[in-house]
Amino acid sequence: MCGRYVITTPPAALRTAFGYAAQPNFPARFNVAPTQPIPVVLEEQGARQFRLMRWGFVPAWVKDPRRFTLLINARAETVRDKPAFRNAIRRRRCLVPADGYYEWQNVDGHKHPYFIHPRHGGPIGFAGVTETWSGPNGEEVDTVAIITAAAHADMAVLHHRVPVVIAPQDFARWLDCARVGVDEAGALLVAPRAGEFIWHRVSRDVNRVANDDARLLRPVSDAEIASEAPEPKQKAAPRKTVPAASDDGQGSLF
Repeated sequence: MCGRYVITTPPAALRTAFGYAAQPNFPARFNVAPTQPIPVVLEEQGARQFRLMRWGFVPAWVKDPRRFTLLINARAETVRDKPAFRNAIRRRRCLVPADGYYEWQNVDGHKHPYFIHPRHGGPIGFAGVTETWSGPNGEEVDTVAIITAAAHADMAVLHHRVPVVIAPQDFARWLDCARVGVDEAGALLVAPRAGEFIWHRVSRDVNRVANDDARLLRPVSDAEIASEAPEPKQKAAPRKTVPAASDDGQGSLF
């Protein structure tokens, strides 16, 4: 699963790594969260383009996004078949630039955050799919979901799913929806190999979306871990009622 991530590579270096012509300027982000606008790279008319899109996929056939389940992730195993994603995986594949992401490990009923990043540094490109939702009044919203796969044993100690990372040598194949079919592209949807990523525990400050600075990446010491106050137990919030067909089993942040 991928519910929060980090993008710290400077814009110029990111442009070089992903090969788009635009020169956007944006700050480093240390706690990117769903529903926020995020950088996305896609191919249009044979050239790579940079776009900002809302993280939270809305299929074109949805009538009211407010009543639709938040789809931040799509499963690699079912993305080609699920009604929400089957057109997007064929026609609107993208890359989501990142430098790492967070995952929470559940120990004795408490969730502890970890920062996960490439052993040899970033940036990396998460596999994604996009959709432009058009409303009844002519409004349009570009949306995106990050594709996940079942984790290998080393990373499964944190969570059973991980974001799919497309290797730089495969960027062109993944993005070329006109000439690369869904079966060939689908072969790229695999979990990172054992040892590709490393991780360390970080402060619970990452739990608050309002916190967005470099200290979130700092490893916490054993003494800091021991001094952390236990998480307060909270009553479960009432489940939001949505049409059964809208979820598609693809996962959401909560």
